[in-house]
Amino acid sequence: MRRTFTAEAGESVRLDVYLTAESDATRSQIKKFVDDGRITVNGGRTKAGYIVREGDRIEVDFPEPVTELIPKEIPLDILYEDEHIVVLNKQAGLTVHPATGNATATLVNGLLFRYGTLANMDTERPGIVHRLDKDTTGVIVVARSSVAQAGLAAQFAARTADKRYRAILCGNLKNDTGTLTTFIGRDPNNRKAMAVTEEGRVAITGYRVLERFQKHCYVEFTLHTGRTHQIRVHARFLGCPVAGDPVYGFADKLFPQSGQLLHAYKLAIDHPVTGERMHFVAPLPDAIENGLKKLSFKEAL
Repeated sequence: MRRTFTAEAGESVRLDVYLTAESDATRSQIKKFVDDGRITVNGGRTKAGYIVREGDRIEVDFPEPVTELIPKEIPLDILYEDEHIVVLNKQAGLTVHPATGNATATLVNGLLFRYGTLANMDTERPGIVHRLDKDTTGVIVVARSSVAQAGLAAQFAARTADKRYRAILCGNLKNDTGTLTTFIGRDPNNRKAMAVTEEGRVAITGYRVLERFQKHCYVEFTLHTGRTHQIRVHARFLGCPVAGDPVYGFADKLFPQSGQLLHAYKLAIDHPVTGERMHFVAPLPDAIENGLKKLSFKEAL
C-alpha cells in the first residue's frame, strides 16, 4: 500500500526517524523498506540516513494494507459537509482510521457508510489529512474529493490551518502564555508512546491559560505543527499533563475516571476549492464542562 508524505517547514531529521514518527513502522522496518527499494524521495531511491528537507516528497510502498475498508453505521456529529469536504465533531473513544485490531469501528468506516466513498480510496486512510487521538474530542476535517485532499494536505504542511485545543491540566503552568519548541520522537522506553527527544521532529505549541484553580488549570493550545500526541507530550514536559491522560498523565483523585480532557475546539481552513476562509467550533464535551464546574466548586482561588 503506497503512502505519500510531504515534509513540512522546519524539518531536518533522518528519513528513518521521520517515517517512524509518521507511521506505525519501526526504524528497522523502515531501513528494510529502503534496502528493498520501497521508499523514494522526490522520485529517487535514497538511504535511511537521508536528512529530510522541507518540501521533500516521500513515497513508501508498505508491504500490505493493515485492513480492508468496511462501511459501518456509526453516529457522527456533522458540523459542515459539501461534495469536497466534511467537518465533524469527533466523539471520545472513536479511532480516526482502521488499523490492526480495529478494522471497522472507526471514523473512516462511519464516513464510508454515510457517503460511500472518500478521497484516495486506494489507500488505507482515505480522506484523512490530519488526525485526533482516539480519546481526544473535537473538530476534524476529512476530504471527500482528490482535489480537496491535495489542497488540505498542502495547508497543513504549510501551517496555514489554525488549530486550537482546550484542556484541563493537572497542576498549574508557570506562565500565563508561552510557546514551546522541542523535538518529539518515539519514547526510547515505550515504543507506543512519544517523548521530547534530542533526535526527532520539530514540534511547536503555543499555550494560554484561560483559568487557574488550586491544583489544575484550564488552557488553550495552538498547534503550529502536527506531531503525534504533541499537546499531550508537551503538557507532560511542562510538568502539567492533561487530566485523564492514560499514557502521559498520572492518578488524579478529582478526575479518576474522566477520560482524557483534551478537546479540538476550533479549526480554521481555506476551502480547498473555493478558497473561502472557514471557521469551525466544536462545543466543549460534557466531560470538560462538568470538569470545570467541579473545579469551580472544589478548587476556586
